[in-house]
Amino acid sequence: MREDLHVAVVGATGAVGIEMLKTLEKRNFPVNKLSPLASARSAGKTLSFRGEDVAVQELTRDSFDGVDIALFSAGGGISNEFAPTAVEAGAVVVDNSSAFRMDDSVPLVVPEINAADVAKHNGIIANPNCSTIVTVMALFPLHQAFGVKRIFASTYQAVSGSGAMGIAELERQVGEIAEGEPVSRKVYPHQIAFNVLPHVDEFLDNGYTKEEMKMVHESRKIMGLPDFLASVTCVRVPVYRAHSIAVSAEFEKPVSVEHAREVINAAPGIDLNDNVASNGYPLPLELAGQDNCQAGRIRVDCAMENGLSFWVAGDQILKGAALNTVQIAEEVANL
Repeated sequence: MREDLHVAVVGATGAVGIEMLKTLEKRNFPVNKLSPLASARSAGKTLSFRGEDVAVQELTRDSFDGVDIALFSAGGGISNEFAPTAVEAGAVVVDNSSAFRMDDSVPLVVPEINAADVAKHNGIIANPNCSTIVTVMALFPLHQAFGVKRIFASTYQAVSGSGAMGIAELERQVGEIAEGEPVSRKVYPHQIAFNVLPHVDEFLDNGYTKEEMKMVHESRKIMGLPDFLASVTCVRVPVYRAHSIAVSAEFEKPVSVEHAREVINAAPGIDLNDNVASNGYPLPLELAGQDNCQAGRIRVDCAMENGLSFWVAGDQILKGAALNTVQIAEEVANL
């Protein structure tokens, strides 16, 4: 791995940006110089990194001089505007937005699955959508064993997927209900406290949402399966952190629960938690703050041939965003 890298974090004061800094520190990434970048509103604030306070700088077109790797997590608009500038300045961009994910010239990478694609970059590498990452962490090793054809999936997505505002909305509404006050709404179209909303992202003409179609298109690209099919319903639930997904998958080869468990147990980045006799299965409450995803409730699907049903969960701020981004940066540093 290259040493003494100049790393910029765009959107450093956001929830994912802060987790990126923590992850860089935790994984001992070879940062020689750190440039936390954010809007003019946040410029001058300090963030802690390796026991020192580092001043946040305003993001401008001159921010990337001398930068080796730039980690972006400030939304698609910022990525579209500034990622090309960073590349022109000589940086490799790892982008956490949806801006470049489906660009044929941009690798879309989950390192446990397709790390080799990093070497194909032309300056930008995309980080997939969080619910897609959590899903394929379990699905891909099963695909390697059995050959996946299609899935039917429902997501259970935490409010932190909407950022700090989503968390604040749930907290506020719970307090309002406890006090017998009218429930206010600012983030979601309906009350999220003690409710579930089958609505994540914008609706498309086909009746699906953008979030649901991301899992279809991004999974194809990550796994290298252009014919892969997925029917997905994305649901927002009143959980603070960590996404869960219920998956029913059809495979080309005969399946068994025992083999599937062995496959998950041996796969990197995901742990098996599948002992229903003692109520053992993945829980978002327990996975919040954890690097690895978990899979459980593995069973033979009773509605399709060569089918498996399973439940997978993971921290969407870590493996679904910050951790996966830093893991990609590690692959870049190893080129």
